[in-house]
Amino acid sequence: MIVLGIESSCDETAAAIIQDGTVLSNIISSQHFHSDYGGIVPELASRAHLQSIIPIIAQALNDASLMPDQIDLVAATQGPGLIGSLLVGLNAAKAFALRIGKPFRPINHIEAHIFSTFLRFPKPNFPFLSVVISGGHTLLVHVHDFERYDILGTTVDDALGEAYDKVGKLLRLGFPGGPVIDTRAQRGNSHNFSFPKPVIAGPGFDFSFSGIKTSVYYLLRKLQGNELSNRTPLSETVIDDICAGFQSTVILALIEKTMLAAAFLRVRDISFAGGVSANSELRKRMKETAGTGYNVFFPTHDLTTDNAAMVAYLAGARGNVSNTSGYHAAAFARAWKRVRHGA
Repeated sequence: MIVLGIESSCDETAAAIIQDGTVLSNIISSQHFHSDYGGIVPELASRAHLQSIIPIIAQALNDASLMPDQIDLVAATQGPGLIGSLLVGLNAAKAFALRIGKPFRPINHIEAHIFSTFLRFPKPNFPFLSVVISGGHTLLVHVHDFERYDILGTTVDDALGEAYDKVGKLLRLGFPGGPVIDTRAQRGNSHNFSFPKPVIAGPGFDFSFSGIKTSVYYLLRKLQGNELSNRTPLSETVIDDICAGFQSTVILALIEKTMLAAAFLRVRDISFAGGVSANSELRKRMKETAGTGYNVFFPTHDLTTDNAAMVAYLAGARGNVSNTSGYHAAAFARAWKRVRHGA
C-alpha cells in the first residue's frame, strides 16, 4: 500500500509518502518567521500553509518518483492543533483523494507521534509505554495496540516544551526555546543554580511544569533587579548555568515519573515522541536507564518534529478503508475519541 500523508497542525507544512512502512519521501517546511513574534501566530501560520501545501505535496510525489494516481490512500492530521492550520491540510488531502478517486483517512496528531518510532528498527513491542513530549503536550500513554490506549498522566498546566519556550523567553534566547536551552545547558554547570523539582503531591502520573518557570523568573529578578527597563545584564556563563540547572531538573522529573509508570504497568519497552524527545540530556540519561532491563526507543531527529511520515505510517498500519468513510471528518472533531482514560 502506498500512502500519502499530510500534516499541518501547527507551524510545519509537511507531506510524506510511505510504501509498506518504508519512507519514500518526507518533506517538511517549517515556518521560522514565528520567532520574530516570540510564539506561533495562528493567522500567519494558516496563511503560510495555504502558500506551501501544494508545492510540498508536489515535491513529495516527485521525490518518491510517483504519479498521483499511484497513491492508494490519502491521510491527514485531523487534530489536535490550530484550527486554521488543520483546515488547510485536511481539506487539501480530501481534495487530492477525491481527485484521484482514492480513500481518505483522518489521523489524530498525538496518536501519529506515538508511532513515529515505528519508522525505524528496532521498534517497540506491544504493549509499551509512550511518552509524548512537545510544545503542547506531555502525556504518558499505555499503548496496548493500534487504537487501544490508556492515558496514565498528562500535564495540569504547561507542557514540557511550553516550559522550555517560556524560560527561553525569560532568558531572551528567542523562540523556540528548547533547542537553544539544550545547547547552552551542555556548556553550563547544573549545580550552580538549583530549582525545585516539578512534582504533584499524591498518587498518579500527572506533571506540572509551570512552577519551575516561575522559579526561573524569581531567580532572574534576584540576579538582575526588579526594573524591567534597567536590568543588570547576565554573563553568558550565568545563562549557560541557568539553562543547565533548569534542564537537569525538568528532565530528571520527567524520567522519574516515566520509570514509575513503566514499573506500574510492568512494561519493558519505553518509547519517546514529540519535539522534546530530541533533547540531548533526555536521550543520554534514558540510554543509561536502558541497561537496567528496559528497552528505550527514540524517533530519528527528523521525526521528532511535526511531520507527515508518521501520519502516513499510521494510516497505512490500520489497513484498508472504504472510499467514503473518512471524507466527513472535521478538523474540530474531539481528539482521542477512542481512548480510554485510566491508570
